[in-house]
Amino acid sequence: MMWPFEEAQNSFKTGEDRSPYTSSPHDLLINTGPEGFSPKSISPSIDSPQNLASNIDLAKMERSLHFSLLFLLLSLLVLSPLARSDLVLSRVERRIDLSSHIVRVLTSLKVENAGPKSASEVLLSFPSTQAENLAAIRTFYTESKNKGSTLLLPTEITESVKGAPSNLTFYSIILPKKLDKGKTVNLDVLSVFTHSLKPFPEEITQSEPQLVVYTDSVYYTSPYVVKSQVLSFRVPGRVESYTKYPNVKQVESELRYGPFEEQKPFAVSPVMVHFENNNPFVVASELVREIEVSHWGNVQVTEQYSLFHGGASLKNGFSRLDYQARQYVRGGVSSFKNLIARLPPRAHSIYYRDEIGNISTSHLWGDSKRTQLEIEPRFPLFGGWKTTFTIGYSLPLNDFLFESENGKRELNITYGCPIDETLVEKLIVKVVLPEGSKDISVSTPFPTKQSEEVKYAHLDIVGRPVVVLEKDNVTPEHNLYFQVKYGFNNLSLLTEPLMLIVGFFLLFATCIVYMHTDMAISKSSSSYLAKLQWDEVHATVQRVEKIFHQYLSVHDRLAASLRELSRTGDVQHCKAARKAADAQFKELAKELRPWLTFLQSCPQASAILSKIDELVVKEKEMQEKEIARHTTVTDSFEKKQSGKEIENKIALQEQKLAALRKEVEALLEVISEF
Repeated sequence: MMWPFEEAQNSFKTGEDRSPYTSSPHDLLINTGPEGFSPKSISPSIDSPQNLASNIDLAKMERSLHFSLLFLLLSLLVLSPLARSDLVLSRVERRIDLSSHIVRVLTSLKVENAGPKSASEVLLSFPSTQAENLAAIRTFYTESKNKGSTLLLPTEITESVKGAPSNLTFYSIILPKKLDKGKTVNLDVLSVFTHSLKPFPEEITQSEPQLVVYTDSVYYTSPYVVKSQVLSFRVPGRVESYTKYPNVKQVESELRYGPFEEQKPFAVSPVMVHFENNNPFVVASELVREIEVSHWGNVQVTEQYSLFHGGASLKNGFSRLDYQARQYVRGGVSSFKNLIARLPPRAHSIYYRDEIGNISTSHLWGDSKRTQLEIEPRFPLFGGWKTTFTIGYSLPLNDFLFESENGKRELNITYGCPIDETLVEKLIVKVVLPEGSKDISVSTPFPTKQSEEVKYAHLDIVGRPVVVLEKDNVTPEHNLYFQVKYGFNNLSLLTEPLMLIVGFFLLFATCIVYMHTDMAISKSSSSYLAKLQWDEVHATVQRVEKIFHQYLSVHDRLAASLRELSRTGDVQHCKAARKAADAQFKELAKELRPWLTFLQSCPQASAILSKIDELVVKEKEMQEKEIARHTTVTDSFEKKQSGKEIENKIALQEQKLAALRKEVEALLEVISEF
């Protein structure tokens, strides 16, 4: 039997997709066994001690599914006569490809009109739980007389058939022309399902292979009578067990059921396949693709991935040593350590990095027809493990941007994920157009949620318009071309160069003006003279302050001479110290006089002049008190008076000197803050 999935997928990418889509993962619908056939006949084809436990659990799963769907079978049997139609399915051939975690079902229908009236549409029915996992659907039409003519027909969700079970979802195929009485038409329906393979067991060790379960109905669920039908499964590995029917056989990696003859509308019977599937279960919880168009000859694409392994979870931890030792003998067989991204031809400036930085474990092959990037995450991914990374590359503008007949620009680029066999639960495509773009329109081959936003970059004034396209449950079948048309004035290309030219011109002009302008203050101006006078006043005040500090030093030396007198009794030495101090007082007074005269004549010194005058008065009084105390002490020593008598004589003088000293020091602090 030929498996034409590749041909169907190629045809899938040539037409317009109008099918609805959802993204919630649910189990596929199954029901009880065929008439006269007991559910007990569903038994594993392989019985071994190591698989005994899993087979018992599998049998429990089957029994629970049978009982939960028993009511559905009864409702179908009661309501099936109400849903019959004049159309008859002469032959149905279903080919279910289970080689990936994305399930693809190619159904070949030969439809015959057995009624008196012409028919313009054909209905497809899916259990609602199965329809929720339907990511994409395409119908190909082939006329009986012309086998080579194939058309892609619109397939849209429609209302439920009157009298049909409520838990069925219907799709309508619009025929290109009415089907008259006795005529036949050949249809090929390609359905793509996600989240339909369930890991069983749900947890495996590092060295164990991954087993999955797929459930469906062995009969084609249809609102029409099916005269003859066959079913076949293609599996990628060893079959652990499967539902046994009298007319089933296994040929290598293929299971064949049928033919089944004369089935009533909505006939169902469960079928379950338990098999080994170690292919990468690559799931992107979110993928953000930013496509930035630059009319300077480049299209920059940035893709931000949040990936995880959607297969059986890893139990008992991860051993790097065991993984490295057994990587060539099925060690970590259910994991994946590399991915293949098929980029557009002539892609260049490619990078691959994550939050840490650049990742060097990547390989690139390319020619004029294709570009293939092999990337390796920093660690192998087992079931439930996650990783994030970014891929970026540039594309030639001429390959993707064209000018339409009405003068608009048209961007023609692919929508989906470039990594092989990747399910994207949420895909966000952002098309960043040049600033100044207007009259934007988008054409996509399938429904998407559209919105607009604005992005600001260097030299932008009003920002760049961004078209945002969102879609859930995206598979490789959605990697189709979409178009973004927009109007753009070529003069807008000159905006940024002119801004740079004007900016540099103003910069150089400012530098020239600055270099030829004397920014110094004129020496003849009043402000300059006032500043000079203020600086001179400030310097004079500092000199006055310094002189008064010298006054205090002289006072300290006189006090020290009295202490020396009380220790040695040398009166002559003490008198000499007083004479020297008196001479220093006169010299300092002489040095202070011109500075005081200058300050008195300067208007800027009026604020501090009163403090300086007060300081001069206090200093003179302090000198008189200091000389008087010194004279009293020396005279008392010459008269041989006792120390007690001397202290009584100078006690009042010392109190006044201490008070004056504090006042002088306080005034000096005020002057120093000026």
